Amino acid sequence: MIFLADIPEAKPALLSLLYVGGVALLVLILLASLLLMRRRRRSALEAVAPADLPPEIRRRLGATSTNRGLRALRWLFVLLALGVFSFHVYWAQYAAETNDRFQELSYKDLRNRRLAESTLRGWILDRTGSLDHALALYRRAPNGQIVRDYPLDTEVSQILGSDRGDPGLERALFGIQSSAAPESWDVLMGKNVMQQANLDVRLTIDQELQKEAVAQLKGRHGAAVVLNPQTGEVLAIYSNPSYSLREVQDEEAWVKLNADDRDQPLVNRALRARYIPGSTFKTAVMLAAFNNGMQDLKFDCKASGFYAEPGAKVIMDSGGTGEVHGHIGIDTAIEVSCNQYFAQMAIKLGPEKLAEAIKQLGMTPVGSPQEALGSGKQPEIWNVSSPAVARALAPVEATVALYPRERPYDLGLIGFGQGYAGQMTPFQMALVAATIGNLEGKTMKPKIEYDRPPEVFAQSTTPERAAEMRRIMGLVTSGPSGTATSVFTQVHAQGIITGGKTGTAEKQVPLYDPKTGEMLMEKKVERDRRGNPIREYMVPRLDPEFRIDSWFLCLAPLDRPQLAIAVIIEGGGYGAKAAAPVAAALVLKARDLGLLAAPGAPQQQQPPQVAGRPQGRQNQPAPQGQAPQPAATPAARPRTTNQANQ
Repeated sequence: MIFLADIPEAKPALLSLLYVGGVALLVLILLASLLLMRRRRRSALEAVAPADLPPEIRRRLGATSTNRGLRALRWLFVLLALGVFSFHVYWAQYAAETNDRFQELSYKDLRNRRLAESTLRGWILDRTGSLDHALALYRRAPNGQIVRDYPLDTEVSQILGSDRGDPGLERALFGIQSSAAPESWDVLMGKNVMQQANLDVRLTIDQELQKEAVAQLKGRHGAAVVLNPQTGEVLAIYSNPSYSLREVQDEEAWVKLNADDRDQPLVNRALRARYIPGSTFKTAVMLAAFNNGMQDLKFDCKASGFYAEPGAKVIMDSGGTGEVHGHIGIDTAIEVSCNQYFAQMAIKLGPEKLAEAIKQLGMTPVGSPQEALGSGKQPEIWNVSSPAVARALAPVEATVALYPRERPYDLGLIGFGQGYAGQMTPFQMALVAATIGNLEGKTMKPKIEYDRPPEVFAQSTTPERAAEMRRIMGLVTSGPSGTATSVFTQVHAQGIITGGKTGTAEKQVPLYDPKTGEMLMEKKVERDRRGNPIREYMVPRLDPEFRIDSWFLCLAPLDRPQLAIAVIIEGGGYGAKAAAPVAAALVLKARDLGLLAAPGAPQQQQPPQVAGRPQGRQNQPAPQGQAPQPAATPAARPRTTNQANQ
């Protein structure tokens, strides 16, 4: 038998019910009194007053100014009571879906914690469905307790997330949703409010490819995203530095990680960090050119550079006056990564045509530079089973300031991935590569739940244009002047033909204390026109040396792409120096794992089952490039309680 004294939530639940009941009763009484006043009888004075009295005087005979004032106060109180009640309704019913801060702190809700701790979550499996490739499972600890275990711990921590901070897949798939949390009446009556049993979940992530991404980014700051461009499947997504899911079970460890502004291990750089994309953005401008019939235009790349408008700075390539490409077309411009060409192409396209093209890729064109700095998220880009999963994985919006009468110089900078184009995520750039890699010219919604059928985000271009753009990207990794030809020579020697795009971006970053890791600050003084100090304030001290970020986009195999890869290495230098070798290693690893198999190829053998787990799962992946077939439903278990190219 359950006693109310045994339920910690009983007293708050009772008080909540009393509050709601009291407010409702008070509002009803006030409304009733107001209605009765409108039907009041005529006063004695009004009955004997002459009929020809002015209306103003007659009104004063029936109700005094004091009564009218009290009536106004009653209405004001009713509105205030409704406002307070609406405030409570918002936090109880809608904040869980719409308020980021509420989601971040929801783990502190006593109801949610008691419910979460009273159930066992489902196992999380990788794309093979093999039980010995589980990403999250339960084990029996030496003390006999059943504990949640993560075989890849730091490798998948930013995907799965912990019970603290921003929600990840663990809370999105198995957490308490607002509709599942007990209502006050249920708590007060001691009803059983345990969740229904949760099923296992199979992700599209390949455990071995994920481990390869981790190995390639070891000791560096950056991120890697690997998609299947035909289906939208996320094969690997990793951000470094990362953190340990075991360590953040301790709140003190989590607070320390959250305070690390230098390394930011809790930030998923693939989804939530914005970077200047450099020359990788030229792929998006190329798509806009093809969609508007401008792919055959040729422009001059001269030693004197390109002047977008009188008085503006000259736009040069990274080699300065020594890098001259001549009168070239778009294929050569991509192969050699010509800044001057794409600056002129962006100006020729104009802001409207550029905005229309990038919207098809999932980017957000905005009307001013200030709006480009916004930090909204984009959950609708995902193909998911529930809004909770979309919110957990939502990337920050990749924004570009494009508006009428925009300066030609600003458009020119956008054309080669600088200026107002500097708000891209690695995830967004992987989508750009995936669109060109899609055989039908579609941007597929990315998905991480294996059983979800593919969904189309947009028909971004035609199949014929996509095929031509793939050919052009192939020049980057195999052309005589390709910026990544030397890196992919070994890959091509093994029969895997690829395409790609290098990128290099300069970014000014804050300085940090090498011992404490804290951001260094410096004092600034604001002065009036006469030079008199108005106020003092602190700002981050910026490194005088710009950080050079290394980018690479990759498609493999080029004829029928099964991989679309985006890699960024912070401070890695030229794109071909740091990021391209990471992408090449991921391609070779994917080949070894059978992820480059053409559609219709024989399926892999079904992995063996682990003793003690349900049988009858479909463990083999679907042929690459085709929609995966739904796996057998995992059995439920009963619950216990300034400018650069290249």
